[in-house]
Amino acid sequence: MSLGKRQEEFSRLLPALLNKAHELGFEIRGGDWFRDPRVHGEYGEDQGYGSATSNHKLKCAIDLNLFKEGEFKSLTEDHAELGAWWEAQGAKCRWGGRYNDGNHYELLE
Repeated sequence: MSLGKRQEEFSRLLPALLNKAHELGFEIRGGDWFRDPRVHGEYGEDQGYGSATSNHKLKCAIDLNLFKEGEFKSLTEDHAELGAWWEAQGAKCRWGGRYNDGNHYELLE
């Protein structure tokens, strides 16, 4: 699948992820979807924000900032139900909570 098609697939899945977060009682205050390598570095941690292979830099990942009753839910376990739901959407849907990045949701190649 081309990168463009993968980006389109992620964009089709993203509204369902946001809707599910709202269904679970969360509010969302932004998130990190695209990390421009011109700003955040092309090659990784030492030269920029995130690894060189970050799906954020490919527009195939988002970090969601979840809130409940005005309280920021920053812990991985706060995202567990939403993360499990995301993974159930397909084999390419990966939740960052599996590697201690609980607010991260991505679409793999």
